[in-house]
Amino acid sequence: MSNLSLYLISVLIWGSTWLVIKFQLGVVSPIVSVAWRFALAAMMLLLYALYRRRPLRFPARDHVWIALQGLLLFGLNYIGVYLSEQYLTSGLVAVVYSLVIFMNALGMRVFFGQPIRSTAVIAALLGVAGVMLVFGREVLAVSSGDNELHGLLLAVGSTVFASLGNMVATRNHRSHLPVLQVNAWSMLYGAVFVAGIALASGARPRFELSWPYLASLVFLALFGSALAFGAYLTLMGRIGADRAAYTAVAIPIVALLLSSAFEHLRWHIETFTGVAACIAGTVVGLRRRTA
Repeated sequence: MSNLSLYLISVLIWGSTWLVIKFQLGVVSPIVSVAWRFALAAMMLLLYALYRRRPLRFPARDHVWIALQGLLLFGLNYIGVYLSEQYLTSGLVAVVYSLVIFMNALGMRVFFGQPIRSTAVIAALLGVAGVMLVFGREVLAVSSGDNELHGLLLAVGSTVFASLGNMVATRNHRSHLPVLQVNAWSMLYGAVFVAGIALASGARPRFELSWPYLASLVFLALFGSALAFGAYLTLMGRIGADRAAYTAVAIPIVALLLSSAFEHLRWHIETFTGVAACIAGTVVGLRRRTA
């Protein structure tokens, strides 16, 4: 698939998950829902790999890195996302998560010696500023209460873990480990880790047998996890974690459009300005590097 196709798959699917995740919150603990999600996604990918006769055996050394990818990207990252949305609006979480652009650029510099381009900084500033403009009213409405601060810390921590997970995934790609099988194992490791955290925190291993919960779980496992992460990590292996991170400013725009269609969200002048800045930042950030 082309890089553009991989980018659009990631953005369109993850843009829709902002709405779908709401159906996971309620009866079942958010942490338990994360465990169910990635356990189901791992089973889907493992079965598909067996069907396609893809090798699933890796040396123990590789399994350490695969497990670390699962711990960071599919475990700690998503625990933070789900829990932060209990205290903050999804818009504010999107603003915090957009900072992954800066974190990935810094991570590629620190861990892989890749220089930070001036155009990348400009693009990142445009993108993050655009997201802040789009959700500016939600940001200004946040109080200084303990719950909001707690949610903000969770969102920041989630973004840090996501960026570190991207670095581990970059290392795995550079070691020529196949994305499909690595994702299958790392999602399984992530699910086991999250389940352990859930049990340690006293969360009951419940499962809701309602159509909204089941349908949203299948959607998040198949599309939001198996397919979207397959597309994103393949794209990241091709163009680098710093440039692939610009999905973080495009995803909220898709979520905004869906919210406008299904939740009758009203647009303001800052909304249009923010969308324009996000688009400009994405275009600048994803331009081909000149020699």
